[in-house]
Amino acid sequence: MNLSDGDKRDILRCLEAGEPLPERYRFLLFAGKREVELVWNGKSAEVCDVVLPFQTIEQVDEPRKEKPGAEDTTGALPGLGWDARGRQLAGWTNKLIWGDNKLILASLKNGPLRADIEKAGGLKLIYIDPPFDVGADFSMNIEIGGDSFTKKPNILEEIAYRDTWGRGADSFISMIYERLILMRDLLAEDGSIYVHCDWRVSGYMRMVLDEVFGKAKFVNEIVWRRRTSKTSPDTNRIENVVDYLLWYSKSTDVKIHFQYTQYGSEEYKKIFNKVDEDGRRYQSTALNAPAFRPTLVYEFMGYQPPKNGWSVTKEVMNQYYREGKLIFPKSKNGRIRRKQYLDEWPGYAVNSLWLDVPVIASQAVERLGYPTQKPESLLERIVKSSSNEGDLVADFFCGSGTTAAVAEKLGRKWIASDLGKFAIHTTRKRMIGVQREMKAAGKDYRAFELLNLGKYERQHYIGVGPGLSPEQQQQQLAAKSADYQSLILRAYAAQPLPNSGAFHGKKAGRMVAIGPINLPVTRLFAEEIILECRKQRITRADILAFEFEMGLFPAITDEAKAKGVDLALKYIPAEVFDKRAVQRGQITFHNVSHIEAQAHVQDRRITVELTDYAVHYSQDADEHTIARLKNGQSRVLAENGQIVKISRDRSGKLHRHPLTEHWTDWVDYWAVDFDFESKPEIIRAENPATGQLEEHWSGNHIFENEWQSFRTRKSRTLDLKSAPHESPPGPRLLAVKVVDIFGNDTMKLLK
Repeated sequence: MNLSDGDKRDILRCLEAGEPLPERYRFLLFAGKREVELVWNGKSAEVCDVVLPFQTIEQVDEPRKEKPGAEDTTGALPGLGWDARGRQLAGWTNKLIWGDNKLILASLKNGPLRADIEKAGGLKLIYIDPPFDVGADFSMNIEIGGDSFTKKPNILEEIAYRDTWGRGADSFISMIYERLILMRDLLAEDGSIYVHCDWRVSGYMRMVLDEVFGKAKFVNEIVWRRRTSKTSPDTNRIENVVDYLLWYSKSTDVKIHFQYTQYGSEEYKKIFNKVDEDGRRYQSTALNAPAFRPTLVYEFMGYQPPKNGWSVTKEVMNQYYREGKLIFPKSKNGRIRRKQYLDEWPGYAVNSLWLDVPVIASQAVERLGYPTQKPESLLERIVKSSSNEGDLVADFFCGSGTTAAVAEKLGRKWIASDLGKFAIHTTRKRMIGVQREMKAAGKDYRAFELLNLGKYERQHYIGVGPGLSPEQQQQQLAAKSADYQSLILRAYAAQPLPNSGAFHGKKAGRMVAIGPINLPVTRLFAEEIILECRKQRITRADILAFEFEMGLFPAITDEAKAKGVDLALKYIPAEVFDKRAVQRGQITFHNVSHIEAQAHVQDRRITVELTDYAVHYSQDADEHTIARLKNGQSRVLAENGQIVKISRDRSGKLHRHPLTEHWTDWVDYWAVDFDFESKPEIIRAENPATGQLEEHWSGNHIFENEWQSFRTRKSRTLDLKSAPHESPPGPRLLAVKVVDIFGNDTMKLLK
């Protein structure tokens, strides 16, 4: 350690004064320093190690047969079992996960699903397109009644995309740094990661990736042209028309898979398949077609025979000539080639400049209107280059689900996650479309399931620290529970009411009760609130909860109304845990939606009919927004369960025109599980006492999506009656799920 006496005195003075050491001492005191290191405000080596159980919300698998037992379904994919209708029973099920990808990645890395990932061959490829453009608009345009309503991102997305990362580069780097470390640790040894970015953050991202993966693991910086012409002239600079893909591998060695041969050792060498511009495997020139100089052709065309004889017989050349498979050179001394080989020749291997990726045209089938959607052809090239059929690929900022769609079509397994509920819903519809497309083409596909961390993520919020005595744990739990209730009341803008029995607060003359953080509000809970209202002569009350027992609404509110109590059930949104959103008053509590459906039974065939759906949304429906409308302007907004177009004519008079003229206008998607109690939800978690992995029934059932109808950009029609479903005799519990145009879902049970 080369320290001068002055250095030593300086260090001792700082230590005695409790001051941080000057930056230069970090390199003098500690060995193993990096040649180059990225330093930012708030940099920390701590990485999330939380392990939370995943809740399975829904399983989707388009039946491969229309009728049970029609023909045998063996399946082209290995390790899959099938039921009577060709639905998947065994093998890897693809994962679509809603939630914070930091918690998702930590739980995948350290939790029970890690064993499933390794059993599936390990995670071979990760592609991410993090929202780096902090000024971008992540809203979605929803078509309603011939007009367009702008659906804003939820507050979680708003905070993440704009407020958190919008504070500057250091906040964006802090966010991505921890997640990249988790992705690196989750990646297989022969795996790769592709990070998509643009000119704003490409420099920072390169340095972060160098630090996380190591400079030696850098493979390529790929430049791809995202659009071909500028939309508006910019006289101040050259227009940006390209984005970047930063490709890093888990290992340093290269393993190239050719179509006919493989080179290199199997040990820790990244997967790399050379492909041409059309996505076909690249063949070396040694595998190209041989040249032919047949005597037969020479005799009547005047070509000179070769000195070393002919490469094929006269009979073969005769056949080629009769079939029109010969291409003759311009020179009589040139080489005659077989046409088939030229047709099969895949062109040139792609390099690091991709100018041929087509943009998504306005009328393209794959276009979903998602603001950050990337072309499938871009992902096809990445997936083909750095994975093989049967490999597992992942996208932890999945957006509209392009990576998952491409992976499914190319025979890969996949994991996709996103923070936005609307993104998850968009991806679900897209993947059902892919299943239908592959079924029509006679190709096989895997089932996929929707997961989240749900109540376990909420429990984590009020969890107690390890290593505390039982008494200390109880005290900490009580304090955190009180903080939780206080947070909900602040978000709801309600006045706290300590020691008020069943009620926690009051708002605008209505009493407020908060349901448990990790359990649904049951009929018993609601009945106690009604009883308390009658005791205290209270006529209006709200129950706030993350979940409500299925079938509770509207029966319980009708019951309360008959007893003189106006009872409202409202959902607590997940955004409530972001304190900045609470401080700004940006949290919206929506009333529980209501489904009406009927089951028609005839000759053991069940048909479900959707008959009504009621919502109570509001967005932008405030006096300030409406007052800002200028003469001749209009605005589409949500107002108490209606989408309304408000316009101000030239004289200044306001006009309201409802766009949701019928309840069906609110329904974007609905699905049926014809035997809801057939698949219990099994939770796998480590027992803290024994350290062993244990399985237990959560008390819930998985919604098996057996039939669905939904709107797309190309087709706005919706079937309100399901296809008939054959069912054995006996009692049955059906589940009907409706997802509205905002991406929120409601479920109803039918006996």
